[in-house]
Amino acid sequence: MHSDFDGYARDRWPRLVATARLLTEDTYGAEELARRTLVRVCARWRRIPRDDVDFHVRRCLVRGHLRARRAGGRRRAVLVLRYWSGLGEPEIAQMLGCSVGAVRALLRRGAKEARPEDRRAEFAALLAGFTPPAVPLDGIRRDGASRRRRRAGLAAAGCALLLAPPAVLAHGPLTGGDATGAAEASDRQVPGPVRVVAPGERVAAAPGVDVWLTADGHHWSSPQAPNRFHAVSDGTPGHGRPGISVQGERLDGGAYFQTGVYYGLDRDPARIEIRTGGRTVTADVLTLAGSPGWCAWYARTPTPPADAAADSGPSDGGQTVTVYDAAGEVLVRSELGPAVVRAVPAGAWRS
Repeated sequence: MHSDFDGYARDRWPRLVATARLLTEDTYGAEELARRTLVRVCARWRRIPRDDVDFHVRRCLVRGHLRARRAGGRRRAVLVLRYWSGLGEPEIAQMLGCSVGAVRALLRRGAKEARPEDRRAEFAALLAGFTPPAVPLDGIRRDGASRRRRRAGLAAAGCALLLAPPAVLAHGPLTGGDATGAAEASDRQVPGPVRVVAPGERVAAAPGVDVWLTADGHHWSSPQAPNRFHAVSDGTPGHGRPGISVQGERLDGGAYFQTGVYYGLDRDPARIEIRTGGRTVTADVLTLAGSPGWCAWYARTPTPPADAAADSGPSDGGQTVTVYDAAGEVLVRSELGPAVVRAVPAGAWRS
């Protein structure tokens, strides 16, 4: 594994630092951004498809830069990717987790300030005389191995928590509290499982319910309908800003199946939580390889009584769906309220 990664890192390091230099406009910051990017890549090297490495590395570099900037920087990233890296609009949109329309809008705004040929000349001038340092390979491998061990520990903890529900259910139902009716005390932030699936690969999401993804969108079947579909266009369901969709259906036994798509995010999601009826449920996440810019999620949640949902909002028994990144920061939140938590007759779906 080391020789494979080492060869790639040595070969790509000069251009990686140069791209980081254009993004950050800072020599030291560029070297540190490129180093952190390769640390992340090293930690995930075994999981990256070999025909998709360059895309993965560029995406990691750009999103790492945007995370550090916190605000702004997206237009600069679009210009660098278009006029320095030579990427097309759909690929840039995939990399940033936004729509093609949003990329085009940023390029049009940039064109008002400088013509494409002038922009390329500007980038070339910034890199004139710029010599990247030697790749710090030993430190990258060491930090990458440490990051990989931490990820493995988190995965092991997540597996243990996935095995915990039977024991939890033995002490009481999902929708209730203790004998006094008290609400659940802990809202621990637990990473949800993320699964990379092949196009058309079906996943059993609930009894009688399958979910699968294709390049054009999110599909699911239930006992009431053999094929439901949520189309995805240009990496997002027709929106230029982050969002999350939700559909739901009552299942046999009183549970409630929910699924949806999140899209337009500029950072990698780590988990999705559904807060409903005073309880928090962590969703499962499905994604296609190659960072399509959207992912599907699903979960089984308790079905609240219809009369309780009729008067409830997100703060008093309604529902909130939230997407978090690995640091626990909120990427997107949908305050859904009674329109989604209200009991839905079998076969009826709400968006």
